[in-house]
Amino acid sequence: MDAWIMRAGLFLVMAFTIMGRGEGQLAENFYSSSCPSVEFIVKQAVSTKFSQTFTTIPATLRLFFHDCFVEGCDASVLISSPNSDAEKDSEDNLSLAGDGFDTVFKAKQAVEATCPGIVSCADILAIAARDVVVLAGGPSFNVELGRRDGLISLASRVAGNLPQPTFDLNQLETIFSKHNLSQLDMIALSGAHTLGFSHCSRFANRLYSFSSSSTTDPSLNPDYAKQLESACPQNVDPRIAVDLDPVTPQTFDNIYYQNLVGGKGMLSSDQVLFTDPASQSTVIDFANSPGDFNGAFTTAMRKLGRVGVKTGKNGQIRTDCSAFNSQQ
Repeated sequence: MDAWIMRAGLFLVMAFTIMGRGEGQLAENFYSSSCPSVEFIVKQAVSTKFSQTFTTIPATLRLFFHDCFVEGCDASVLISSPNSDAEKDSEDNLSLAGDGFDTVFKAKQAVEATCPGIVSCADILAIAARDVVVLAGGPSFNVELGRRDGLISLASRVAGNLPQPTFDLNQLETIFSKHNLSQLDMIALSGAHTLGFSHCSRFANRLYSFSSSSTTDPSLNPDYAKQLESACPQNVDPRIAVDLDPVTPQTFDNIYYQNLVGGKGMLSSDQVLFTDPASQSTVIDFANSPGDFNGAFTTAMRKLGRVGVKTGKNGQIRTDCSAFNSQQ
């Protein structure tokens, strides 16, 4: 009788342990049986795309951020709508570079050839985001997997959910905290601006119409301001883009933070991380210590990858990343 009770008790403990993990859990080894080569396949596809254009790197990383901040990390940003009313069609997403989408689509095609109908587009985007960081010389980290693809993608649900270039520290903290991301996470993730570019229209006000008392933002390094004015003269084509990091724009490093200390943050939302006393010490730490930045960035990327994920029976595994299965 005692042995039976012990076995029953052990069974209950195991059952509660399994239940406690829940459907919302991601796992690094999620595809270890169903598609063990998935990360290798994605890495190959990303590397091939990178060999064709460097834009692959910042475009894919930015795509991951924009996906996770709206509806969660569920590949909803990849959906194409015949009515031009999907997430990617919103004003905030029109500047997303096509190379990011193409990277994920090609990686998905390669994965489908080996493991059809098994790996979500959301997971492929998460893996690809890690891979481009590594390709640019940044730190590697293990990606948690098990996301399913979302069933909602609406342009109308984007506004108000993405950080804006004019945000102050409180606004940045508010929008990141909605996703359980701390101030430290936010500052570390902002370091992604060590790569990529922004359009003149996103910061022209800092050069030509900052305030009634100063046409140029006084927090801008004067030499850097002249450099930006040269690249973005008044009334320039708003599609003109400028590197966010004027020093090492194609390397994932901590120079971004050194730029902020020197008044060379292109966007107000970048420079405020240094000018606001509440975040300044972290910026100085990251500027002085690549190791501290890399550690905080990888931790924050893993946390970002858990935002709003669909798992278990929620969502679907799209066979085409640009369309819901029911629309194919």
